[in-house]
Amino acid sequence: MKHLVRKEETVDYGAEYDVYRVRGLYASLSDGWTYLNSHDCPQIPERVSAAVSRSFRMAPQVPAREFHSGSHSGQSVGRPEGDNLLEAARHAVADLVGASADRVILGASLPVLYSALVTSMEPQFRYDSSVVVSSLDRCELRTAVSRARAQVRTAHAELGTGELPSWQYEQLVDGSTRLVSIPAAHAELGSVTEVSEIAERVRSRSRAWVLVDATAYAPYHRIDFDKWDADIVALDMAALGGPQVAALVLRDAAMLKRVDSQVLGIVSAGVAPGLAGGVTAAVDHLAGLAPELPGRGTRRARLDRSMAEMSTYLGGLRDDLYTFLGTWPHVHILGSSGEAAADATTERLPRLTFGVQGVPAPTVYERLFDNGIVTTLTRPTPLLTDMGLEEIGGGVTVGLGPFNTYQDIEQVMRVVASLA
Repeated sequence: MKHLVRKEETVDYGAEYDVYRVRGLYASLSDGWTYLNSHDCPQIPERVSAAVSRSFRMAPQVPAREFHSGSHSGQSVGRPEGDNLLEAARHAVADLVGASADRVILGASLPVLYSALVTSMEPQFRYDSSVVVSSLDRCELRTAVSRARAQVRTAHAELGTGELPSWQYEQLVDGSTRLVSIPAAHAELGSVTEVSEIAERVRSRSRAWVLVDATAYAPYHRIDFDKWDADIVALDMAALGGPQVAALVLRDAAMLKRVDSQVLGIVSAGVAPGLAGGVTAAVDHLAGLAPELPGRGTRRARLDRSMAEMSTYLGGLRDDLYTFLGTWPHVHILGSSGEAAADATTERLPRLTFGVQGVPAPTVYERLFDNGIVTTLTRPTPLLTDMGLEEIGGGVTVGLGPFNTYQDIEQVMRVVASLA
């Protein structure tokens, strides 16, 4: 981690990333609040809100026929614009994760998609089948997977660090395992999972599908489907400042032959075309965080460059935030503070959950709010409780967004210092 930068020093991390230009893409930032709650309620770019409004208006309309648009133009003649919006959303998600559009299944939410996936896999489950979930999984997603007619096994995180050890999958996964669900990162702790390492261990033990929830990871890093070696990548677009639309992306379109595709088709048909128009805008927004270079690159290439610059910039803010809070003896960062976390090796997102000894979390939250800083009171989960959330009087979670500045971190420093 970096050392805390003094106010008079120049902060040069992410020098190519123009955060003030990025802030101009969010009309909501003009209200005067300092938003540090991107993990819970991301700000919506103006580009996305405008696209949703326009898409709802255009969705039922039939576009004019283009006689010189190519050999495939006749396929959508007479169809409403909403069909094109849904197809464009699939292409946008495909670019975001490094896949093709025919492998993208849209849905209203991830719990709905997870439930549909488990139902569609019913022919693969026998009396002795098993599925593997983890204590890092979001509760609603873990519940959806657990509805499978199979034995449920649980992988547990290290209580000192929040890491998900890969070695335990050699005991949990065997020939009866049909599905393994893991998160790419934890939304409140910020810990990042070694997805590829877990996938490798699963492959050595069974032919189970590896389902990765990339929702917490995607706002900060480009997704490399092939590097993860996952079978299914799940993504909630709302976490990226997009509309309430989720997606499952398959490793291979041929996987649809092994499930009841009609179930997944019904779920996908329930997505409002007007919202789908915002999906494309959200991905284009991420691709445009960094100014375009001369020449015309693909959206995937622009996403790679844009996300890399943002990741470097926010990594600097993250390091300063961790360094500052870690210097106060009365501040405890879940998964980072204490002897048990001394040997933590996992990568961290620009998010953390902390508590101040002797100060109830609601008091910390209210003091931050009184100073114009919006965070969230951490909701207890079995994992966070086991990690000592209640013992420190509850926690406050901070999640950085593409628009946050070093001045935002300084504000948090001053408020917490007044309490600690």
